[in-house]
Amino acid sequence: MKVYFVSDGTAITAEVFGSAMLSFFDVKIDTKSVPFLTTVDKAMGFCQQLEEDAKSGEVPLVFYTISDHIIRDKIQASCGHCYNLFGDLLSPIEKALGVPARPTAQKAHGIKEGVYDGRIDAINYALANDDGCSVKNLEEAHIILLGVSRSGKTPTSLYLAMQYGIKAANYPLNEDDFESNGLPKVLKPHKKRLYGLTIEANRLHEIRTGRMAQSKYASLKQCRYEVAEVEAIYRQERILYVDSTHLSVEEISTKVMQDMELERHRA
Repeated sequence: MKVYFVSDGTAITAEVFGSAMLSFFDVKIDTKSVPFLTTVDKAMGFCQQLEEDAKSGEVPLVFYTISDHIIRDKIQASCGHCYNLFGDLLSPIEKALGVPARPTAQKAHGIKEGVYDGRIDAINYALANDDGCSVKNLEEAHIILLGVSRSGKTPTSLYLAMQYGIKAANYPLNEDDFESNGLPKVLKPHKKRLYGLTIEANRLHEIRTGRMAQSKYASLKQCRYEVAEVEAIYRQERILYVDSTHLSVEEISTKVMQDMELERHRA
């Protein structure tokens, strides 16, 4: 089944919302995003593509967020199964707020004064403070993620920065830390901002094997040892932590935000 996510902006909203809807159905889908569909000519070209797809015997699904009513009507009149993701929501929200909606293309994901710069600063901070490579400005961090190597610290730090403007440093705990029986000294002044990641040893073994096969680093024995030790530190120091084994980076980040009561720096 072909599925299109269409918008006169980035199509991120259509993709996220549409994907969430499709997650309820156990079907194989072939997805494609169509951003910046801003003219009638582009809309007509897209409708022709839908007709070509339909000739194969399967009519595509189309999830769309279009602000221009002429372009929107063209899409809705096409041969696809089309779903206006804002259509059924805007009217009741207008009534509740007492204010008419004035949709503007790209407004949802456009550059907003202060917000964009804040996100860029957070991304730069996450990169500069990745994997413990700098500990000079940890006092600037909104959160410091801990964990063994390959437990998900870096992607979570970057996701928090890109999506929420959160300054997230991350610090790897290793054998030296385990032997010292506690938190590294550099982290102790920042204990209230520490949050741990853990992972099942078997999964960690798989990940590390893909990176450094046949090494002590990747051995199941080493993975079991490190996971047990890092969880012991979390419990000893009363540090909140989450098991990242079966969670996406989005789910991990949401759990971190919730547990640490972090404020989203986005509008």
